Amino acid sequence: MVAAGAAVADEVGIANLTMGLLAERVGVRTPSLYKHVGGLEDLGRRIAALALSEAADAVGCAVQGYAGRDALAAAARAFRTFVLDHPGRYAATIGVEPTGPDDPVATAGGRLLDGFTAVLRGYAVEEPDVDHALRMLRSLCHGFATLQSANGFQWSADVDESFEWLIAFADRGLRAL
Repeated sequence: MVAAGAAVADEVGIANLTMGLLAERVGVRTPSLYKHVGGLEDLGRRIAALALSEAADAVGCAVQGYAGRDALAAAARAFRTFVLDHPGRYAATIGVEPTGPDDPVATAGGRLLDGFTAVLRGYAVEEPDVDHALRMLRSLCHGFATLQSANGFQWSADVDESFEWLIAFADRGLRAL
């Protein structure tokens, strides 16, 4: 049920996902959904956990065998591709708070951070700065991907070229630490 909800969210946007729409898509009556999820909020949390897990897998696989700028580029590209391919499910992750350390949202979110932390190992980022560097990477990748997903780049410069420029900019900044 969660995968079907995530697919609908990608199609119509997480804000437009309803239990009625999901029931229609999977061919059941709306009350039948409540055997699988506790309601729309529960479904949204489960979609967020799924999205974070999928993004973690994408980034983790992308960085294997790479270090430094190559790892940074692989992680950034994998993250961007995930957001562009799954805008609704990724949007479900924004602002969702884990209920505790065993919450699937926390576990999957931690795995995603692990992928970006692996990128930082290729740079001279000292322990006190790791959190700052992770926030910088998330801000750059999230910001670019969500703006692109929302068709937020309306000017003539090539978007892919701009993204490669962003990667080079982040690499120079991390190397300067």
